[in-house]
Amino acid sequence: MRYFTQRRARIEIIPMIDIMLFLLVFFIMFSLRMIPASGHVTKLPVSSTSVQIPTPKLLVELESNGSLYVEGKQITHEQLTGMLKERNAAKTAVTLAGTESVSLQEVLLAIDAVKAGGGTQIALAARKTTR
Repeated sequence: MRYFTQRRARIEIIPMIDIMLFLLVFFIMFSLRMIPASGHVTKLPVSSTSVQIPTPKLLVELESNGSLYVEGKQITHEQLTGMLKERNAAKTAVTLAGTESVSLQEVLLAIDAVKAGGGTQIALAARKTTR
Protein backbone atom coordinates (compact mmCIF):
# COMPACT_ATOMS: atom_id res chain seq x y z
CA MET A 1 0.00 0.00 0.00
CA ARG A 2 2.93 2.26 0.33
CA TYR A 3 3.15 2.76 -3.43
CA PHE A 4 -0.31 4.27 -3.64
CA THR A 5 0.28 7.07 -1.17
CA GLN A 6 0.34 10.46 -2.74
CA ARG A 7 3.48 12.48 -2.39
CA ARG A 8 3.61 16.22 -2.52
CA ALA A 9 5.22 17.64 -5.64
CA ARG A 10 8.52 19.39 -5.15
CA ILE A 11 9.80 22.16 -7.30
CA GLU A 12 13.49 21.70 -7.86
CA ILE A 13 15.05 25.14 -7.79
CA ILE A 14 18.74 24.32 -8.35
CA PRO A 15 18.41 23.58 -12.10
CA MET A 16 16.43 26.79 -12.50
CA ILE A 17 19.22 28.75 -10.77
CA ASP A 18 21.77 27.16 -13.11
CA ILE A 19 19.77 28.20 -16.16
CA MET A 20 19.29 31.74 -14.89
CA LEU A 21 23.02 32.15 -14.19
CA PHE A 22 23.83 30.83 -17.67
CA LEU A 23 21.43 33.34 -19.22
CA LEU A 24 22.88 36.14 -17.11
CA VAL A 25 26.43 35.35 -18.25
CA PHE A 26 25.28 35.04 -21.87
CA PHE A 27 23.57 38.44 -21.88
CA ILE A 28 26.51 40.12 -20.13
CA MET A 29 28.98 38.74 -22.67
CA PHE A 30 26.69 39.67 -25.54
CA SER A 31 26.20 43.23 -24.30
CA LEU A 32 29.95 43.73 -23.78
CA ARG A 33 30.59 42.91 -27.44
CA MET A 34 28.17 45.67 -28.44
CA ILE A 35 30.01 48.42 -26.54
CA PRO A 36 32.91 50.09 -28.41
CA ALA A 37 36.35 50.11 -26.85
CA SER A 38 36.24 53.62 -25.43
CA GLY A 39 32.69 54.75 -26.01
CA HIS A 40 33.38 57.68 -28.35
CA VAL A 41 33.40 56.21 -31.84
CA THR A 42 30.07 54.61 -32.67
CA LYS A 43 29.93 54.24 -36.44
CA LEU A 44 33.16 53.69 -38.33
CA PRO A 45 33.33 54.16 -42.09
CA VAL A 46 33.17 50.98 -44.17
CA SER A 47 35.65 49.52 -46.64
CA SER A 48 35.63 46.29 -48.64
CA THR A 49 39.41 45.91 -48.25
CA SER A 50 39.66 46.39 -44.48
CA VAL A 51 41.63 43.79 -42.54
CA GLN A 52 41.99 43.13 -38.85
CA ILE A 53 45.19 44.47 -37.32
CA PRO A 54 46.68 43.84 -33.87
CA THR A 55 45.50 46.04 -31.02
CA PRO A 56 47.08 49.48 -31.50
CA LYS A 57 49.53 50.84 -29.01
CA LEU A 58 47.83 54.23 -29.34
CA LEU A 59 44.24 54.78 -30.46
CA VAL A 60 43.39 58.32 -31.56
CA GLU A 61 39.68 59.00 -31.99
CA LEU A 62 38.53 61.84 -34.23
CA GLU A 63 35.29 63.74 -33.75
CA SER A 64 33.53 65.64 -36.52
CA ASN A 65 34.01 68.91 -34.62
CA GLY A 66 37.80 68.53 -34.83
CA SER A 67 38.51 67.28 -31.31
CA LEU A 68 40.86 64.36 -30.64
CA TYR A 69 40.50 61.74 -27.90
CA VAL A 70 43.33 59.57 -26.62
CA GLU A 71 42.60 57.08 -23.83
CA GLY A 72 39.28 58.82 -23.20
CA LYS A 73 40.82 62.28 -22.72
CA GLN A 74 40.32 65.15 -25.12
CA ILE A 75 43.62 66.56 -26.42
CA THR A 76 44.78 68.99 -29.08
CA HIS A 77 46.94 68.25 -32.11
CA GLU A 78 49.95 69.81 -30.39
CA GLN A 79 49.46 67.64 -27.30
CA LEU A 80 49.29 64.56 -29.55
CA THR A 81 52.57 65.55 -31.18
CA GLY A 82 54.17 66.09 -27.76
CA MET A 83 52.83 62.77 -26.48
CA LEU A 84 54.37 60.92 -29.41
CA LYS A 85 57.70 62.73 -28.99
CA GLU A 86 57.81 61.57 -25.34
CA ARG A 87 57.22 57.97 -26.41
CA ASN A 88 59.39 56.22 -28.93
CA ALA A 89 57.04 57.20 -31.78
CA ALA A 90 58.87 55.17 -34.42
CA LYS A 91 57.86 51.96 -32.62
CA THR A 92 54.38 53.15 -31.59
CA ALA A 93 51.58 51.93 -33.83
CA VAL A 94 48.95 54.67 -34.07
CA THR A 95 45.41 53.91 -35.22
CA LEU A 96 43.10 56.74 -36.23
CA ALA A 97 39.41 56.03 -35.72
CA GLY A 98 36.65 58.43 -36.63
CA THR A 99 32.96 58.46 -37.35
CA GLU A 100 31.60 58.57 -40.89
CA SER A 101 31.03 62.31 -40.57
CA VAL A 102 34.70 63.22 -39.94
CA SER A 103 36.05 65.32 -42.79
CA LEU A 104 39.14 64.37 -44.75
CA GLN A 105 40.77 67.59 -43.53
CA GLU A 106 40.46 66.45 -39.89
CA VAL A 107 42.02 63.08 -40.76
CA LEU A 108 44.93 64.76 -42.52
CA LEU A 109 45.49 67.14 -39.59
CA ALA A 110 45.67 64.15 -37.26
CA ILE A 111 48.09 62.35 -39.61
CA ASP A 112 50.26 65.49 -39.72
CA ALA A 113 50.29 65.64 -35.91
CA VAL A 114 51.34 61.98 -35.69
CA LYS A 115 54.09 62.45 -38.30
CA ALA A 116 55.32 65.60 -36.55
CA GLY A 117 55.67 63.50 -33.39
CA GLY A 118 57.81 60.98 -35.27
CA GLY A 119 55.15 58.34 -35.89
CA THR A 120 55.56 56.15 -38.95
CA GLN A 121 53.09 53.34 -38.33
CA ILE A 122 49.65 54.85 -38.95
CA ALA A 123 46.47 52.85 -39.55
CA LEU A 124 42.91 53.97 -40.27
CA ALA A 125 40.09 52.11 -38.52
CA ALA A 126 37.16 50.93 -40.66
CA ARG A 127 34.40 48.34 -40.60
CA LYS A 128 34.31 45.56 -43.19
CA THR A 129 31.38 45.80 -45.56
CA THR A 130 28.86 42.98 -45.55
CA ARG A 131 28.14 43.10 -49.27
